[in-house]
Amino acid sequence: MLMVCSMGRCKICKAEAKTISNVIGVCARCLKTVPHALNVAMNVHLSYRTKLGLPPNPPHSVDGVKCPLCVNECVIPKNGLGYCGIWMNDNGRLRKVVDHNYGLVYYYLDPLPTNCVATPVCPGATGVGYPKYAVRKGAEYGYYNLAVFFAGCNLDCVFCQNWDHKNIVVRKDYQARYVCSVDELVRVALDDRITCICYFGGDPAPHAPYAISVSRQVLSKVSERCYVKIKRICWETNGLENPNIMKIMAELSRDSGGIVKIDWKAWTPAIYQALTGVNGEKALKRIMENVRLVAKLGKDRSEVPLLVVSTLLVPGYVDVDEVEKIAQFLASLDIEVPYILLAFHPDHLLRDLPPTSTRHAEEAARAAKQAGLRKVFIENVWLLGDYY
Repeated sequence: MLMVCSMGRCKICKAEAKTISNVIGVCARCLKTVPHALNVAMNVHLSYRTKLGLPPNPPHSVDGVKCPLCVNECVIPKNGLGYCGIWMNDNGRLRKVVDHNYGLVYYYLDPLPTNCVATPVCPGATGVGYPKYAVRKGAEYGYYNLAVFFAGCNLDCVFCQNWDHKNIVVRKDYQARYVCSVDELVRVALDDRITCICYFGGDPAPHAPYAISVSRQVLSKVSERCYVKIKRICWETNGLENPNIMKIMAELSRDSGGIVKIDWKAWTPAIYQALTGVNGEKALKRIMENVRLVAKLGKDRSEVPLLVVSTLLVPGYVDVDEVEKIAQFLASLDIEVPYILLAFHPDHLLRDLPPTSTRHAEEAARAAKQAGLRKVFIENVWLLGDYY
């Protein structure tokens, strides 16, 4: 792949490099060492969200209604929206922008084995957990993953590859195309060809009550309605859910043979916030809490790993040091936790950086293994090249 990247320039230290984004405006070193650097990096989030009509920051209105679903803990002003755009204050009552029994969802059948974050340890791709959690010893060819894509997210990642989901949230004409009832999704999920259901987006967190309701109904009905009894419940999430909700999500996955895939963006709070738009200190604390929670629940099931953690290797910002510190934390919990390092591709607002270099990925994987983790994988390898 031929990739020509211009030099970026840090507005604070004036350093220039291919791995400095003019969109973010500052380099990683300044984000880590200069207090006001984060204010510069936040400008892209504030501008983009204001144009969309979404709250530029998680709202904390004095007389608003509090949403308990995630770490943002929005206190939504009267007739206003939460940060995710899914929850609103309807004259003093917290409710979704669609009826409580509906979600803003796009679902489709994805043939197994699919390009899942957890592919190296997924029952649908490898047969691990057979016969309790997989229909055969190898890849489940001929079966499907029900991919459930949610609009709305409690982050504002500048590199989001599914960024158009925000248009579904803010535009009523888009919303009408994606409204889906609990009953409809349950009916679809009971198809015998479907052996796993994966919630992603956006992020499942804003729709967690809906997804939990669907999952519970599917698992309660599968024994009476389906010839194929395996229905793995999986999540791809940023891990910022209320821990009480995360526990329910993880228990559904644990009991069904599914996996909780937590995307841990960065270790340094300022780097995390620059990339995602939300309070990095609070986010990191919550991720650690939920990762610890899921890892503990995973001790109850040895056949298939319950927790999988991934990190996107954003050039110049999510460097080897960020990966090493995340890996050290994971290893302190369980050296068997699978850690997936994902190659970056320029997308959405962050198109002025190159894809991840092969050297970057290999050094990050080596650091993760040296931190003590035994299962470290590099994915999206076709994106790798000699870029920096």
